[in-house]
Amino acid sequence: MTPPDYEYLRKLLKDHSGLDLSADKQYLIESRLLPLSRKCGLPGISELVQKMKGGSSSLIAQVVEAMTTNETFFFRDKVPFDHFRDSIVPEIMKARANRKTIRIWCAAGSTGQEPYSLAMSLKEMGATLAGWRVEIIATDLSQEVLEKSKAGIYSQFEVQRGLPIQLLVKYFKQNGELWQIGADIRAMVQHRQLNLLHDFSQLGAFDIIFCRNVLIYFDQDTKINIFGRLARTMEQDGFLVLGAAETVVGLTDVFKPFPDKRGLYRPTGARAANAPAATAPPKVAAMAGR
Repeated sequence: MTPPDYEYLRKLLKDHSGLDLSADKQYLIESRLLPLSRKCGLPGISELVQKMKGGSSSLIAQVVEAMTTNETFFFRDKVPFDHFRDSIVPEIMKARANRKTIRIWCAAGSTGQEPYSLAMSLKEMGATLAGWRVEIIATDLSQEVLEKSKAGIYSQFEVQRGLPIQLLVKYFKQNGELWQIGADIRAMVQHRQLNLLHDFSQLGAFDIIFCRNVLIYFDQDTKINIFGRLARTMEQDGFLVLGAAETVVGLTDVFKPFPDKRGLYRPTGARAANAPAATAPPKVAAMAGR
């Protein structure tokens, strides 16, 4: 891969996905895109770049998907799910006692482990949520990972990562070496293809937003933009959950840390009235949000 090829890919990935690669990440691009080059019958990344420059929008979409598919596993980091069960849901239930509805958004839901972890957590609350309407919306840039999430089928390795054995036995059915999460849990999660760089106001207002381990890849201006739009998509007494390496501190005043709860934030009421608009969608049909 030549330096001009790398710079072209850096700019393309930032424009289409927000992924901000430093100058020393050639190895990451090579590890992700060499298999795609071979799959497309091309000898290397330089040839892949030339084909993209020729206007292959479907190839651009595949490149973005290959570079933005991130690791995930059930109940990842555990602490946010403890907060969800012990603090977030009980407080939202008190605040929503009259209307009995809760809306949850998993941004960058990937292959489904996070939204299904939330769904199982809610299911475990049993009669506490009787009579409540709970919506979980899982979004991701990649249609490929969303299709896997919809199917809810995981390998032995995937279900062994973070998933308590009692929940595996209770909510999954084994088929050979694979495990499928039950239809009742799958039915709790709705899926949408969505690019966080684009407008997401059409999703409506949420009480709880999990946006974990995705903003870490964006530059500061993009993070500020997204935080502002997240604030406008959240109920004023809602909760934002970020990854362990992510924070709003020093970036925006539209959210504030929740006392003594790592990774948990609440709107300040500023509502980001003057937050910049979402960026215009790139001219790639496959990347448009649904």
